[in-house]
This record gives sequence, structure tokens and C-alpha cells, in this order.
Amino acid sequence: MTSTTAALSPLDLASRLIACESVTPATGAVFDALQAMLEPLGFEVTRFVVGEAPDGPVENLHAIRRPMGDPGRHFAFAGHLDVVPPGKGWSSDPFVPQMRGELLHGRGAVDMKGSIASFVAAIADVPRETGTISLIITGDEEGPAIYGTRALIEHMQATHTVPDLCLVGEPTSVAQLGDMVKIGRRGSVNMWMRVAGAQGHVAYPHLADNPIPKLVAILSEIESITLDTGTDWFQASNIEITDLAVGNPAHNVIPAGAEARLSIRFNDLHSGASLTDLIRSIAEAMGGTVEARISGEAFLTPPGELSAIIAQAIRAETGLEAELSTTGGTSDARFLSKLCPVVEFGLCNATMHKLDEAVAVADLDTLARIYRRVVLGALVGTS
Repeated sequence: MTSTTAALSPLDLASRLIACESVTPATGAVFDALQAMLEPLGFEVTRFVVGEAPDGPVENLHAIRRPMGDPGRHFAFAGHLDVVPPGKGWSSDPFVPQMRGELLHGRGAVDMKGSIASFVAAIADVPRETGTISLIITGDEEGPAIYGTRALIEHMQATHTVPDLCLVGEPTSVAQLGDMVKIGRRGSVNMWMRVAGAQGHVAYPHLADNPIPKLVAILSEIESITLDTGTDWFQASNIEITDLAVGNPAHNVIPAGAEARLSIRFNDLHSGASLTDLIRSIAEAMGGTVEARISGEAFLTPPGELSAIIAQAIRAETGLEAELSTTGGTSDARFLSKLCPVVEFGLCNATMHKLDEAVAVADLDTLARIYRRVVLGALVGTS
């Protein structure tokens, strides 16, 4: 095995990033820390802030290092510095990195400051002439993702810095580092449904219009739908009712309205627009209305060059045969997949978003070695 780069320690880099509080949407100090790591390695760093409250402002960072002559192939690493709120009940301050045994604790340790730290360590001694390397880093992945990676894509297109291949460092491993790689994700669309009625006294129902039976009938029809049974790479699409609300404090009043919320996770047999049209047609036929927000479309990077490079790097460092999967929630790969082949691989996800989030130091070191092999394999065909 190749050794982890001596110049930079993934543990030290991860600790420096964790020490910067960066609850989504993130700006400021955490980006200062990453910029300070990258500029000594020869990267040109561009930072910009986009958006306003409540979904912003969001800071984004694009760093690129090109060879002096022929730019060669362009390999990108994408990730996010924002984290979910830590919540109460931590054993120690979530933004003060703490070693306990062989584990580094802190919010973002696995999702995904640890992966970013491992990538920086991985490229520290990759010769500049090897090819073009860039980092696509947002502060808005854990939030609405409106002003983050989408704005970075616009920046890359405007500056002609779109990569040839992209690795997203999300925590994809399950039982041990290297056991799972994501080659796609299902899409996501959330819907808000409302049925209007007319308020009145329950003893005089003919003078009112109860919206609840109408809403129940709409939801019953939606619940009977089987969207599909899955595909070769994707599990079946599912519709879930996630909220019902009437807001009626009185037992003797027929309410004036009733609402529900739906969430659909869908594979590449569907689009967010087609599913919105389907649900809206059912609701409107029974007197309801629907508003929808499409979080992202399903995407698939069929097994090929990039997944093979990553699998080989994992095999060389861990001996594992990585499973190619499309399970789990959405990630910013849904946006980047429109630019180039995109695959996700990173740390074990058992503690992400949990209290006392932690990463094994050994995994940080191993991940840095894997990432170094991936970079070399993607740029020059050797690892």
C-alpha cells in the first residue's frame, strides 16, 4: 500500500474543519480554514456568497489547480462544509474536536468534513503536472440546496472549468470503509395538498362543507398507487404521507380546511414533473389543490470507468469488493450528474446526523490513500 501523505494529516485537517461551527447555511470561518489548506498546495481559490434569508446567505468555494502546460484530464472532488444542527445531549462540545480512544468526535466528522480532509491530504503530494484537480465545495447541501452546488455549476460553466470526472465524498460506506459506492440516487419531490371547505356547526352539517372526508378520499386513492416495482439499479419508487393537519381546536365545529404533505422518492422511470402532474390530477378531481417542490431528479452513472477506478482503489487498500448501489437519500450529485460522470464514495455513515458523531482515525488515513489512488487512476491511468 502507498503511505498516507506525510505533509498533511487527515486527522489534523478534519479537526480544523470540525472546530469551525458551520450549521447550514454555512459561511465564513470554515471556508477560511479550507482555503488556508489549499492555497499552499497551489490551488486557485474562488469564494462567493449567494442568496438571502431564509435559505441563505450561502458561501461556496471552487478551488482548481492546473498543470503549467497541457491541462490534461480534469478530476473534481465535490462536497459540503455545512452540517446539520448538533442537537442537545452530546458528551462534549460538538464543535470542539475530541479524541476518545481511536475515534474523532465532532459534528461533521463523517458528514462530511472528514472526507474533505482526507481528499486534501490525498492530493498534497500529487504532482501538479499529473492533471487538473478541483474541489467543488458548498455550504448548502444539508439545507434547501438552492444557493449551493447549483450556483457552483453556473460558475464552472461560465469559467470553462467543468470537470471530466467527479467524485462526491458523501459517507456511503455502511459496515466498513469501502463496502459501498453510490452510482446513482433516487429523485425527490415534496408536495403540499389542501382541500378547502366551509366552517360550520357540527349539528348543522348541511350549512357547512367538511373538507376532511374529501382529503381522506384523495389520500386513499393516492395510497392505492403502485408507481413501479423497481429497475435493475433502483428500488421501487414510494409515496409517503408525511403530515396531516386540520388545526381545529373545537369538537363541535366543522373545519374550513384540511391539509396534507406528501414525499415521493422515485427512480429513473419517473420525473418530478410527471409525478406532480399525477398527484395534482387526482387531487383536483376531488376538489383539492397541490403545490410541489422538486428537490432533485433521479440519476444513474452506469458502471464504467469511474466506478471501476474507485473499486480498484478500494480493493487495493482494503481488500473489499465494493457494492455499487443507488440507495439512500438525495445528495448534490443529483446536480453534478448533469455535467459529467459522478460517483459517490466516502466514510462509514453509521453516526452521521447523530449525537456524538465520530470517525475512526484509521478510516481517515485509509480514505486518504484510496482517494490518492482514485486521483491518479482518473488522471493518468495508474494508482
